[in-house]
Order: sequence, then structure tokens, then C-alpha cells
Amino acid sequence: MIVLTTPRLGMRPLKRDDWPLFLALNQDPRVMKFIGDIDTPEQIRHRFDQRLGHWTKYSDFWLCLVIRELATDEPVGLTGFFPDWRPYQQAEVGFMLLPQHQGKGYGQESLREVLNYAFKACGFHRLQANVIEGNYPSRQMLERCGFQLEGLLRESYRLRGEWHNDWLLGLLRNDLDLPDMPLKK
Repeated sequence: MIVLTTPRLGMRPLKRDDWPLFLALNQDPRVMKFIGDIDTPEQIRHRFDQRLGHWTKYSDFWLCLVIRELATDEPVGLTGFFPDWRPYQQAEVGFMLLPQHQGKGYGQESLREVLNYAFKACGFHRLQANVIEGNYPSRQMLERCGFQLEGLLRESYRLRGEWHNDWLLGLLRNDLDLPDMPLKK
């Protein structure tokens, strides 16, 4: 099982008993403001069920990691990535934090460890993030982690019945100056 840790946080794959956290994140308008429309509990449950199971870099579903404070074991949010291994060796990263844990640096701390895992353990070449134009906190956090703005995707995301532009941010393995290592199968 994948277990990632930082000085303050622990991350492990989503399990069935994480449903209340997943539902709370996906139903909170403050969390979903720049992510998506608030769906019905049935639709949210379907997305939750899709993220369960043994994940590998070849999986066709999100690696969804639950972030918890080490000191309290309190859930903080979710982070992870969706792989597109063959033939691209790329993945899209994402994260959601409960409002009471935003602004504490947990997003950046957890994302840095996810990036290390993606590049070092999984051997990805490139990671990207799509951020709705105007979501400056997410963009700035990604840039602090080394992502670079690569462009603007015009009207690429529909949210609350309106089309929005997406900032496309990318990070190459070489951007982090990681040592060469053989790719794991």
C-alpha cells in the first residue's frame, strides 16, 4: 500500500470508510467553488467508488490519497493524480482541502510529496494541472511547487452553467533536478 509522509502529514489511498470525508469535500461550496458543480450524493458516490481499488501507474482512475494530520489523525483533504502512462508518462494532479485546513501550507506540503512519488517511484516524465482562471491560491501554490504556466485553455471548463478559461500548468521531471533512475514497471 502507498503511504506518503511529511513532517506534519500522512497520506494513504482512499478506503471505503473515507466516504464521509469525500462527501463533505464534494458538497462544500467553498471547496467546490473552482472545482465543479455540486452533484447529488449518488453522483458523488459513483466518483468515490471509481477511486477505490488497487492503484498502479497503469490504472485508469485517480490515485486518491487521504491527507491526515499526523499529530491529531484529523482528515485534511485529498490529493493525488490521474495517470496517462501509455505512451505519455504523464499525469494530472489535483487536490481538495477542507476549509478549516486551507491556508496552513498543507496543500503545498502534501503536493510536494505527491510530486516526489510521481517522479521518483512511478517514473512519470510530466505532470500537469488545470486551474480555472481566477483561482489564484491554487495557481500560486502550484507555482511554488515548481509548476510553470504553459498557457490558457479558452472556455475549456463548464461550471455552474458558464464556460470558463483554464490555466494550464506543467512540471517536467527535469525541472526538479532529480537524479536519473530506472523506470519501474
